[in-house]
Order: sequence, then C-alpha cells, then structure tokens
Amino acid sequence: MENRNGLIVTTRLTKATGTAECTAALEMAEEVSGERRVTLGGDKGYDQKKLVEALRVENVTPHVARNEERRGGSAIDERTTRHEGYQISQRKRKRVEEIFGWMKTTGLMRKLRHRGEARVEWMFTFTAAAYNLVRARNLLAQAKA
Repeated sequence: MENRNGLIVTTRLTKATGTAECTAALEMAEEVSGERRVTLGGDKGYDQKKLVEALRVENVTPHVARNEERRGGSAIDERTTRHEGYQISQRKRKRVEEIFGWMKTTGLMRKLRHRGEARVEWMFTFTAAAYNLVRARNLLAQAKA
C-alpha cells in the first residue's frame, strides 16, 4: 500500500511458514524500489535484522515498528526513527488493516471459495484491484467536493 492515497501497489500470496511475510515483503520492495528511496512500513514482525539489512541494500528505508522485547533489541535504529516520516508511516500503516477488513467483508475473502495456490492468488489480486477501483472512486469524489 502506498501511504498517500491508500492504494494497493502490489500483492503476493505465500504459504504460512513463519518467514514468508518477510520474504514476500523483500520481493515486493525489490519490485517497487528504483532510483529514489522508498519506505516500507510494517508491524513488529518485520523488525528482523536480516530483513532490515536487505531492505537497506535495495534502497528501501524500513519503517517497521520497533520490537524492543526481542532478544538483542530492535533492528531499527535512531537513524530511521528520528525522522518525522517514520512517525507518519507508523500512523498510516493502520490503513493496511482497513484494506484487509474490506477484502474480508466486501471482497468475499473471509471464506475462500477456491482451492489451490494459483486460484487463491488470482482471487486475492483481483480483490485488491477491485479495492483500488472503489478507493479511486472515493478519492475522486473527495477531490470534487
């Protein structure tokens, strides 16, 4: 999700392995990163040293929530948290939960009707596209008002 308008940028379906979210985050960050520095927001589960280092190599600033309770402390240091953009990203990342809520209720993703990784991934991506259309319509209506 991009922070400015809350639109979904890319999707990825993975099996629940415990490390799949971080792997998918890195893959998606590689897709959207370019010459300009971008940020990636996330919850405490993404505060892992390997992921943070890999993101920085890809010219992506990790705006993930600090997990001070983890052994060894947080992988996010003050060079990231001292900037105002970090606090903004932490507030904006809650929109992702709104997206998943919409996908489960309106997008019919709560109880899947399809089986198989390819079909489920297609439905997830299709539902994300539908969300973007609804979100774009609402943004246009706000701009006209």
